[in-house]
Amino acid sequence: MFKKASKLFKALSLIIRQPALLNHVLNDHAVWQKYVGKNHNMEQGLPVVELESLFPGFEAHVPVLAFLDGSSLPTDMALLVKLAENIDDCSYFEIGTWRGESVTNVAAVAEECYTLNLEDDAMRHMGMPEAYIELTGFFSNHKKNITQLRGNSFDYDFAALNKKFDLIFIDGDHHYESVKNDTEKVFNHLVHENSIVVWHDYARNPETIRYDVLAGILDGLPKHLQPKLYHVGNTLSAICINKKYAAHMLSSPVKPEHYFSVEIRQQAVSKGY
Repeated sequence: MFKKASKLFKALSLIIRQPALLNHVLNDHAVWQKYVGKNHNMEQGLPVVELESLFPGFEAHVPVLAFLDGSSLPTDMALLVKLAENIDDCSYFEIGTWRGESVTNVAAVAEECYTLNLEDDAMRHMGMPEAYIELTGFFSNHKKNITQLRGNSFDYDFAALNKKFDLIFIDGDHHYESVKNDTEKVFNHLVHENSIVVWHDYARNPETIRYDVLAGILDGLPKHLQPKLYHVGNTLSAICINKKYAAHMLSSPVKPEHYFSVEIRQQAVSKGY
């Protein structure tokens, strides 16, 4: 008992001297997994729906992939493109622009796209280098059907848009509080009854769930919509969709039941893209 108390005292002393250590405790995988299990009975994560189930005969063309830090998997991009393709005159909204790859890919098949990112000064205040800031919207800034919005999703006036969207991609900050906030804002202001919402980085890789992100999704989502949540197989994404699909629980390591054929063509970036 004394040893346990001594260890606890040392741990608390370290946290008092270095408060940042508390983040490591709060973000611990096992802690969040237990939280999700206790509060939402989802300790195993979301049921997995395969791309083939969503799109029989799945095949997609993704025109823009940088394959750089912060990029999505090709399958995540393909998911967004296929969803938009299957919605007539699709209206798309996303949180988190970065280089603008995802919104540019969707814009190729959607009627209109909106993307929200932090203002330049806000990023400077966070200590982000100018080179990073200058690349915001690199691929998307000059596309006619893309509207670039600036602001922080914690205080941005989503209601002022006075608009509902068919497809929404939440890809901003991926910590619990931000995911919860963005989820709440989207479902309070931007969805209609058939809107499809996708969250990026629900998983670290297609076989490893980020339980802090899942907690943010579940705590921000209206309770009655939780049965409509899935993890899309072979992607990092979670999806809320108003349709029932055959699904299974994730079991890692995954025995492949299918594979993907990929053709890659490199193209030079013209000035201003």
